[in-house]
Amino acid sequence: MAIEKSLYTATATATGGRAGTAKSSDGALDVVLTTPKQLGGDGAPGTNPEQLFAAGYSACFIGALKAVAGRQKLSLPADVSITSDVGIGPHANKPGAFGISVDMKISVPGLARDVVEQLVAAAHEVCPYSNATRGNVDVTLTIV
Repeated sequence: MAIEKSLYTATATATGGRAGTAKSSDGALDVVLTTPKQLGGDGAPGTNPEQLFAAGYSACFIGALKAVAGRQKLSLPADVSITSDVGIGPHANKPGAFGISVDMKISVPGLARDVVEQLVAAAHEVCPYSNATRGNVDVTLTIV
């Protein structure tokens, strides 16, 4: 998918793969990467690409919710939250490849469920993470 014009570009460099480091060009992100035991790592302190993806997708989707709510003249409560579970495992249709799945639990307190369902569906269409992964990642959206 192409974009018309880049409004912002994030730059980060990873060194060492899953057992290394990742740093953004502005220094705001500077993390130690480790491989979870479930993927053959030693479970050392640090983060991993799946955690970073879960945090990024959750934050971005909240931004998309705010955008679509604003277009509808709705105000979202400050305590909107999304917990994303990002799974990694063997790809079902590509032997030897890996894939990810995302299960989002979306909480929008104080709004009627039917309104939240409408906002979530619209946000899923405009969220850049949703658009980037559509057709390649199993994404489940659950309103809690």
